Amino acid sequence: MSPRQVQKTRGKRGLMIAEPVEQVETVEVIRHRFTVAEFLRMAEVGLLAEDGRVELLWGDIVKMSPINVPHALCVNRLTMLLATKLAERTIVSVQNPIQLDEYALPQPDIALWKPTPNEYRDRLAWPTEVLLVVEVADSSIRHDRKAKTKLYGAAGIVDYWIVNLQARQIEIYREPRPNGYRTVTYYTPGEKLSPLAFPEIQIDAVEILGAE
Repeated sequence: MSPRQVQKTRGKRGLMIAEPVEQVETVEVIRHRFTVAEFLRMAEVGLLAEDGRVELLWGDIVKMSPINVPHALCVNRLTMLLATKLAERTIVSVQNPIQLDEYALPQPDIALWKPTPNEYRDRLAWPTEVLLVVEVADSSIRHDRKAKTKLYGAAGIVDYWIVNLQARQIEIYREPRPNGYRTVTYYTPGEKLSPLAFPEIQIDAVEILGAE
């Protein structure tokens, strides 16, 4: 009998008693972290579904939450507001990826990119070129608060907003740190907020959240 097999012996009253089994050594599982280049190549050759919503976080391919009607309408409102108020002062990038490092290619709902002379002809914006990142959160609120704050904070994104549709509030995270952000401020309908890069622009939270 193999020493790793359970050896059964018959005790008093005919009961079967299982003797301790020798412990099996732990097997280390090697995790492969995908790079941005590998991720983009997989998309090019069709390994990622064209209609699949995925993004690359810390080298892991992560499925994104589906877009429901309130989410879509909020993104539209915010896109129109920023495009109108900021005109040609920034690039309003809607649901496009930004490259944070070699292993991170998130796809925020909205990001404001610094205009550059080359207009990003052959690359995506880097963290130092991103003025604002906005995630519209419904079912994804926990992920956007826990995971995305660490991701964006570590990358040095200076202004990160979560539009919390469930609580009807906007959470603004600033002063990035390696594990997230130092400060968070909450805004509700009737209160004014401004992008860090454009403090003269005033937006009422209800303009983003919509009327109840």
